[in-house]
Amino acid sequence: MRRLRVLAPMLLTAMILLGLALVPPIAGLSGENYTIDVFTRIMIFAIAALSLDIILGYGGMVSFGHAAYLGIGAYAVGILAFYHIDNGFLQFAAAILASAAAAAFIGFVSLRTSGVYFIMITLAFAQMIYLLSISLSTFGGSNGLNIDVHSKFLGLLDLGNPTTLYYLVFGVLLLFLFLGHRLVNSRFGMVIRGAKSNPRRMATIGFPLLRYQLAAFIIAGVMCGVAGALLANQELFVAPAIMHWTRSGEIMMMVILGGMGTLIGPVLGAIVFLLLEDVLSGVTEHWQAVMGLFLVLAVLFARGGMLGFLYRLRGGRSGA
Repeated sequence: MRRLRVLAPMLLTAMILLGLALVPPIAGLSGENYTIDVFTRIMIFAIAALSLDIILGYGGMVSFGHAAYLGIGAYAVGILAFYHIDNGFLQFAAAILASAAAAAFIGFVSLRTSGVYFIMITLAFAQMIYLLSISLSTFGGSNGLNIDVHSKFLGLLDLGNPTTLYYLVFGVLLLFLFLGHRLVNSRFGMVIRGAKSNPRRMATIGFPLLRYQLAAFIIAGVMCGVAGALLANQELFVAPAIMHWTRSGEIMMMVILGGMGTLIGPVLGAIVFLLLEDVLSGVTEHWQAVMGLFLVLAVLFARGGMLGFLYRLRGGRSGA
């Protein structure tokens, strides 16, 4: 039984990733690119949700402005494309550096607080960035910015091909899942988790918690910035709405729905959340009310998220 409990998370992760890997060939049988587009978007937001889970699920840092990094990454691609710089290596490097700089500044200020003050400061910074993007009339202001061409990687990748873009996003998701696993199970990750459960004791032992938490905050911001760069390439459009606080709430809901403090949980949460959104919006114009009811029921009755619910059905327990 103990062996089954250890293998269950691994088997579920393998099943989800195998299913994602098989989407393009299955969709190709019917010549349906829409399915590929939908799951590309799902994986991009799964990356954003995974990045938030690093600081929320493992670190206990409730950032309510995480979508700001998604927007920063997308605008880094869009602004460079606006100036006819379409080199993907430069665009993604800019997205990473800009997201890291923003996360470093926001984290340095907000991590000096805790509880509701931390939540409100991260929200305030995100809204400031959102309003700043609206004021940038050169880049479309509130109307957004059209991107003429996909990022180019010296002829190595054609992101105009939906399947190529899909597998690029899939590869980035796999990379971040691997890095996330190494991170949370390292000494660094142990300190972050210890700071969540008992920060006073960790500080008494002698760990510089601010440094560790700030590093985790920057890592999460960079991951989300990469997701933003990928989203800009999928939609060939970026607008301030991507950074609104409601988007941060949706990303947080994906983490909670899938299961906080796990790595595959946010991926599962993104899949369920966005598929439900796609299906319900095609059925009724009041889909948000139905979605809201589902989320309330999920929070009330699925302790530990859907991942925890599935483990309990198998007689196991939620976890890694």
